[in-house]
Amino acid sequence: MKIIKTEFPGLLIIQPDVFGDNRGWFMESYNKAKMQAENIDFEFIQDNQSFSASKGTLRGLHFQTGEMAQTKLVRCTRGALWDVCVDLRHGSPTYLKHFGIELNEQNRTQFLIPKGFAHGFITLSDNVEISYKVDTLYSKVHDSGLKYDDQTLNITWPVLNDIEKIILSDKDLNLPNFEEKIYFTFKD
Repeated sequence: MKIIKTEFPGLLIIQPDVFGDNRGWFMESYNKAKMQAENIDFEFIQDNQSFSASKGTLRGLHFQTGEMAQTKLVRCTRGALWDVCVDLRHGSPTYLKHFGIELNEQNRTQFLIPKGFAHGFITLSDNVEISYKVDTLYSKVHDSGLKYDDQTLNITWPVLNDIEKIILSDKDLNLPNFEEKIYFTFKD
């Protein structure tokens, strides 16, 4: 397993070891002991998976607030997507900056997103499956989000020009724009 640090504190790219031969391939998508050896120590308690049928499906930007904030370990198991997160941790050196990465079934790359980030993605192909682990259960009361095209966040969605129309849920279409308030506080 290869761990790549980003300029965002705690935001990691994880490339698992993949072993293949004429039959196909094998990889460990998660190994708690190996993660702990790399000082990555989260107790993941829920696995989530979603399917998007069409290219151009945008989900996000989502996060949970307060004690129900979630760390996520994200990977794309089928198709391809552009995964984005925004640092909402007030006081962080990367506060309000965003980071994006392509996750797809070929690169098998995983993305570790710590608490305090808004998260979303747009599909780059049809028939996309995303799978992710979280360390806190879903809580409707703490569920929150921000609009994907908020001008303050100024997110670069590199595929928007190639897509005839973006597919959004009513929930995501009606998410609020960023307000100058403290959602999370950065801790070294």
